[in-house]
Amino acid sequence: MSHARSQYEEFKALAPDAYDTVLALGKIAAKAGIDKQLLELIKLRASQINGCAFCVQHHILLGESLGIPVDKLNLLVVWREAPLFSPRERAALAWTEALTLLPGGVSDEVYAGARAAFSEKELLYLTSAIASINVWNRFGAGYRWTPAARQEAVAAAAS
Repeated sequence: MSHARSQYEEFKALAPDAYDTVLALGKIAAKAGIDKQLLELIKLRASQINGCAFCVQHHILLGESLGIPVDKLNLLVVWREAPLFSPRERAALAWTEALTLLPGGVSDEVYAGARAAFSEKELLYLTSAIASINVWNRFGAGYRWTPAARQEAVAAAAS
């Protein structure tokens, strides 16, 4: 079993400017009007890929609080095989995976799918949200932040 190297609260305390910057980047897509449920799905999917337990827990709870059906949250890991996801969500999830994995860049096919579902401006803001969650995942996975107990996490997500 792995142990935490530090915790989320320590990051906030030791590097408040870095914390505030990453937090601000994560908020601009919602401020620009990108659907909050969609943003939680892409943040959860990137966190699953990156193996960030803290962020997976956090975004499941936020997704639940925003009314995302539990079936959709449970099937996100296999979204390509699950009929619950809209064409727009599928485009966003494909874009998220391409930008999170970056094995050899982003294919023209994935880009075309994303552009078909999102305006140029929306796609830029969606990309900022994907960039933000990948930054959070680097901290959470790198420092092995421990997911909070459900009750604590729900309270934190509500604030």
